Amino acid sequence: MKPKVSILVPCYNVEKYLKQCMDSIVNQTLKDIEIIVINDGSTDSTLNIIESYAKQDKRIKIIDKENEGYGKSMNRGLDAATGKYIGIVESDDWADTDMFEKLVKIADENNVDVAKGNYYKYTTTNGEKNIKIENLPHLDCGHVINPHYENRIFLCQPSIWSAIYRRDFLIKNNIRFLESPGASYQDLGFNFKVWTMANTAFLINDAFLHYRSDNENSSVKSSGKVFCVCDEWDEVDRYLKNYPEQRKMVSKLIPVIKLGSYMFNLNRLSDDAKQEFLTCFISEFREYVKNKDITNKYVDNKTWLKLLCIIYPKNPVYKVKYALCNILRPIYKTRVSGEYKKHYLFNKFMIKEVKL
Repeated sequence: MKPKVSILVPCYNVEKYLKQCMDSIVNQTLKDIEIIVINDGSTDSTLNIIESYAKQDKRIKIIDKENEGYGKSMNRGLDAATGKYIGIVESDDWADTDMFEKLVKIADENNVDVAKGNYYKYTTTNGEKNIKIENLPHLDCGHVINPHYENRIFLCQPSIWSAIYRRDFLIKNNIRFLESPGASYQDLGFNFKVWTMANTAFLINDAFLHYRSDNENSSVKSSGKVFCVCDEWDEVDRYLKNYPEQRKMVSKLIPVIKLGSYMFNLNRLSDDAKQEFLTCFISEFREYVKNKDITNKYVDNKTWLKLLCIIYPKNPVYKVKYALCNILRPIYKTRVSGEYKKHYLFNKFMIKEVKL
């Protein structure tokens, strides 16, 4: 009998965190699982740790391979999976022990392509903190949605590891990861494909997955990967060429979501890398603005002016308006669970809902 869930655990040099991750998975209250651990050519004791767990638990399958990058590792895991659903737990994160039991119950009862919850952000910077992130739109939680119409889900952080996906849905729609060696941001392309092709999803406000944000080896923190976010959007474009109907449906969303991902990427880069990335940023978004593919109809005034300052750096008018906006503009915030937060894209940029 096939397992209910195949849990994919991609690993690369995570000896410091792996035991906490594996303990959280092998002790899941849902026992009908398979655990596929993909070792991407680790040079520390990662493989030894995996093998020690596999000796004690027959549900664990090991894929040991040379270092090829996250995308290749995840696709190897998808190919090996046999479960009804696919789950993902990054090897430096950990899950509450009832995570997969609850998500499977929701997915089965509602017959959906995706069941997804919120998550916790864990950090030890300035003291240990484990903060619940209210990532999902409250209006869409607690019932079945169709992402084609309730498209707010596109504007949330990808957090692909806080969900389960029906495996036959992924296979039918050829939803896979971009296999760019040593790259980052692969969750972006995978996530966009999922919401573009899904007809049904169930979102819940509960959080189960603890995302570690203070791992210095995290791929997104590598300033050398300047154009990885561009590669992911190129992959989205390539994918959508095979699905013209869906491409038309999401065409208005792409510039808006791309803006958030480009802003995020720009903020994390060193000064030298910023200049390199800006060449791409400016070229693409001048074209979007010229064609009115993105306007301040879809972003708040401050973000719009910041974009104009970036792509037209020699125009003093935009700089003055942006400066005044910072001084005069009220800060609109939403009160949620006793904490203030900005809504939607990366919880940082005020992106408005896009009506299709």
